[in-house]
Amino acid sequence: MKLLHSVLLAVVTTAALAPTADARPTPSREPTLIAHRGASGYLPEHTLAAYWMAIEQGADFVEPDLVITKDGVLVARHENAIAILNADGSVREATTDVAERPEFAARKTTKMIDGVAITGWFTEDFTLAELKTLRARERIPQVRPANTRFNDMFEVPTFEEVLQLVQQANDRRREDARGDRDMRHGHGPSRKFKPVGVYPETKHPSYFAGIGKSLEEPLVRLLNKYGYRGADAPVFIQSFEVGNLRKLNRMTRVPLVQLLNGSGQPYDFTLSGDTRTYADLAKPAGLAEISSYAQGIGANTNLMIPLVGGKLGTPTTLVSDAHAAGLIVHGWTFRAENVFLPNEFDVGSDPAAIGDLAGQIRAFLNLGMDGLFSDQSFLARKAIDAYVKKP
Repeated sequence: MKLLHSVLLAVVTTAALAPTADARPTPSREPTLIAHRGASGYLPEHTLAAYWMAIEQGADFVEPDLVITKDGVLVARHENAIAILNADGSVREATTDVAERPEFAARKTTKMIDGVAITGWFTEDFTLAELKTLRARERIPQVRPANTRFNDMFEVPTFEEVLQLVQQANDRRREDARGDRDMRHGHGPSRKFKPVGVYPETKHPSYFAGIGKSLEEPLVRLLNKYGYRGADAPVFIQSFEVGNLRKLNRMTRVPLVQLLNGSGQPYDFTLSGDTRTYADLAKPAGLAEISSYAQGIGANTNLMIPLVGGKLGTPTTLVSDAHAAGLIVHGWTFRAENVFLPNEFDVGSDPAAIGDLAGQIRAFLNLGMDGLFSDQSFLARKAIDAYVKKP
């Protein structure tokens, strides 16, 4: 329990599954809550503290984005770029303090990542030991200034450390359920053990495969090691690309999710000359193809309800079309700050203030969406519970 206790202590002190493609799933009665990069609305994203807080707030799954180190270790970062330099030399998207570390100044470089030139520092140029000397930072401090008080407190976690944290949380839940049953002496209902799951995303799989650092093999190896093997395992693997999901479908029986963005196309399509877009994949023919290798879609909210003048417009048929193809639908990303919400759910005029997240969630659950990714797992859990209990 050492890892779990150390993470919990840090937070407290500082704060002073699914069937296979052949057996189609039906929409879940209680929507699934996926903690987007952990409790990233409250703590710097992709830290063990953020994952642990999300579990405590009632998330069903925690979602680590996976990239890889120079020595082949999967780590949780939003991007392989852990700090990006603007043309004027200022830093953006800094999820670590690497730009302020003179010993790593020479690691700054420019790379083409999915067709875009990016100057900065990248995980694949650091060994795990080197990466562990860095400290995590809030990625969007202009929106979440309160989270910056946690800057430089936490390490960059490995995917294995995330799995260990989830394992320890589930061990505790299992013990609590057993203790509850023992206290009742077999009389009356007792709490049923429900494990927390993991929802890893493979980031830039074509890019990493192109530099000889394929993500799929170490991912499946670690999932197997920690018991995530079958169609009912509490795990989903997600990707914006198609080819690596097809590859994973041949390597593992755990559920897979095809991510669909609101614009553009999968980058492996770009590389192969396939002209289809995410919008094409969101059509019935595309969904039928997805169902041959995946069990669900992770849909940009605009694909379900487009924005018109900053407000929710007319819903599309994506959710019902996906269900007809036997796919579950998880929507992304539900964030509580006004700047991220459709205009009708804003509260006040401060872009960083908390708006009516529950109202937005309710509008999408009314479509039959099976689950959602949220940065604020506490508020999202309250919204889901209120929706499920509505008269």
